[in-house]
Amino acid sequence: MEYVTVQETEIPALGLGTWRMQGPTCRRAVATALDLGYRHIDTAQAYGNERQVGAAIAGSDVAREELFLTTKLGSSNRDHDSVLESTRESLRKLETDYVDLLLIHQPNTRTPLDETIGAMDDLVSEGLVEHIGVSNFGVSRLHAAREHATAPILTNQVQYHPFWDQTSMVDYCQIHDLMLTAYSPLAHGGAVDDDVLEEIGARYERTPAQVALRWLVQQDNVSTVPKSTSPAHLESNLQIFDFALTDEEMRAIRRPSISRTASSFLRARLPF
Repeated sequence: MEYVTVQETEIPALGLGTWRMQGPTCRRAVATALDLGYRHIDTAQAYGNERQVGAAIAGSDVAREELFLTTKLGSSNRDHDSVLESTRESLRKLETDYVDLLLIHQPNTRTPLDETIGAMDDLVSEGLVEHIGVSNFGVSRLHAAREHATAPILTNQVQYHPFWDQTSMVDYCQIHDLMLTAYSPLAHGGAVDDDVLEEIGARYERTPAQVALRWLVQQDNVSTVPKSTSPAHLESNLQIFDFALTDEEMRAIRRPSISRTASSFLRARLPF
């Protein structure tokens, strides 16, 4: 495993995302990931699976201090009291005394940002949260969050894959010692049958998915949290740390396309 080091904190560069995982399927996936060596788990209040994530962690042989555990505030939990109460409830569901990272899940203009950030700062002071951050923020809003926070903003979790450009965000994070956490790193499945990724992967005997993940973690200050419930895919995703892409390959992989991103996003949500 490689690590991203920002603000003197080491975070596993590859984690497990749990969006849309529910019930026993979620618990099994997290338990399998922990058995395979994952030490970075990402969940959220809105996912409705914190209890299953917590049960998998509690049932594993992995010591809590070896894990980097993230959850996110639901959209209705942004005022001061709701931030405190909902986070304490998340801790109960997760069966832990603290989370390593608490994020604002997405921008919310109904509650002042400084109120939400202030409550998150209080949780850090209480020892219930180690680090705070945001998700789905643009550069200007991320900058505003940093100005409001007493505890440093550790990360911005955003969609990032070869077809979705985040160059400005990556640059900002590198300049200011923040981590960019990439979700949907395989473009909702659009990366797995991509010709360029397949061609590059053939040189290293790697799959297109492995090349896409390697492309992300090879960038400074970038981690990623792909989602999978398949034991084979979970294991395959870990096999990205024993090869490196050339500068030319890194440039070739980056091909921003709004249409490809949109079509992959919609295809992933079709019921058939």
